Amino acid sequence: MARKVALASLGVALIAVSGPSPARPSRADRDLEARLRAHIEVLASDDFDGREPGTDGEAKTLRYLGREWYNIGLVSGTNDPGNEWFAPVTLVAREPAASSARFLRKGYRTPITPQDVLVLTSGKRSLVRNAPLLFVGRAEGEEFTRNELAGRIAVLLDGDTPDSKRQNALLAMGASAVLTVLDGDRNMEEVAARRQRSGYALADDSLGGDLEAFISRDSMAALLKGTAHTLDALEKAAAEPGFAPITLDVSASLEATTRETTIHTHNLIGKIPGRHPEAGAVLFLAHWDHFGECGEPTAEDRICNGAIDNASGVAALTEVARRLAKGPQMDRDVYFLSTTAEELGLLGAHAFAENPPLPLDHIVAAFNIDSDAIAPAGTPFAIVGRGMTGLDADIAKVAKAEHFKLLENDEANEYVRRQDGWALLQHDIPAVMVTTAYGKIGLMRDFFEGDYHRPSDDLVHLSHPLQLGGEVEDVKMLTALGRWFADPKKVPFKAGQ
Repeated sequence: MARKVALASLGVALIAVSGPSPARPSRADRDLEARLRAHIEVLASDDFDGREPGTDGEAKTLRYLGREWYNIGLVSGTNDPGNEWFAPVTLVAREPAASSARFLRKGYRTPITPQDVLVLTSGKRSLVRNAPLLFVGRAEGEEFTRNELAGRIAVLLDGDTPDSKRQNALLAMGASAVLTVLDGDRNMEEVAARRQRSGYALADDSLGGDLEAFISRDSMAALLKGTAHTLDALEKAAAEPGFAPITLDVSASLEATTRETTIHTHNLIGKIPGRHPEAGAVLFLAHWDHFGECGEPTAEDRICNGAIDNASGVAALTEVARRLAKGPQMDRDVYFLSTTAEELGLLGAHAFAENPPLPLDHIVAAFNIDSDAIAPAGTPFAIVGRGMTGLDADIAKVAKAEHFKLLENDEANEYVRRQDGWALLQHDIPAVMVTTAYGKIGLMRDFFEGDYHRPSDDLVHLSHPLQLGGEVEDVKMLTALGRWFADPKKVPFKAGQ
């Protein structure tokens, strides 16, 4: 099954949405705040239905942003005449369809039914036949050799602190599958509810075919009856120093399948051409997508509007583009990227990096913008990704020149993996977030624990009103960073360095 949204031309008229703006020290700041609010009001409106990739909400979002960017004076940045402005991204969504488990104990069928076991795969269909069970306790894959795990189903104790890294490590070391015994806080209903959601990947990426299975403690104890081992004894052995894996008198056949949906979506890419594009480029980005209708089916408000996450970021991205386009022409090209499918796993950013409009080693700096409007004016700036690139020293110079306070701690790095900059870092692109939103990190934590990824992240139900004062300062700082890094005299660059 496929979902595809056709993008209308950029010439569709925009209905202006206005809103009250709190007073600010200067007229310019008040005007900027009003424009930011207007963007957020449009993008986070119910009419855009939560901006889910592959829906009419996407088409409305990209038409709006495309018109804004075109009117600002940007040109297409895809560098692809066949796909101007809108770079196609094809996703594959897979959700669990069928699960089957059969166990043999000393060659005979056991009373454990398929309903007692949940089997899942990351691929379209995965199957393991008559593989012996190997009890590994609470250990991780690197604690064993490939010879110990190859061809076997690793039986893992879940414990009170479940960690998927252990399952992944066992599979990476060669286990045919992992059967997790739910002996801690989790139960089968909780696992099923969590894992029934769709998993997403770029269509060109292999989703693999790893098999994971889950069984309750009572069912596992019943499975071992009549064998040389009891679950109580195995648990005790796993807690002893020098524990070694134990082969059980049980084999299993596990199978899982998924339903597949193809989603056609897009990144939006614009550009301000520089005088010397051969000197490298600067990249600004913010994801446009959110979750669509994600509230409970019985809830009065089901739309996840994503006002802060990330209508605010796209609004800031657009206003940075406006300010840079109005100034004198820069030496380097400056690209503006609004990514799709960030909420599904940073997939739009990965798609950009895997099929870029310019050589990746030409990007001297990338600045991601995500979930602004958190902090008030006067909040210090933080760097998400501090210490992970060579950008910090120049960022500090710009902050000093602009009279902004810059925090010198790494506290914001707690969230570095939760934003598109992390995807770019995996492709060796120097990417950071420079923002007031993490300048008082308690405010961001409150957002994550409250309105984040919920229908209340809109302009009506937010626990805390939009803090556009901090976002105004973010735009000013990012504009200054754009001009600084677009100057080869300030930031020398050599391709491939």
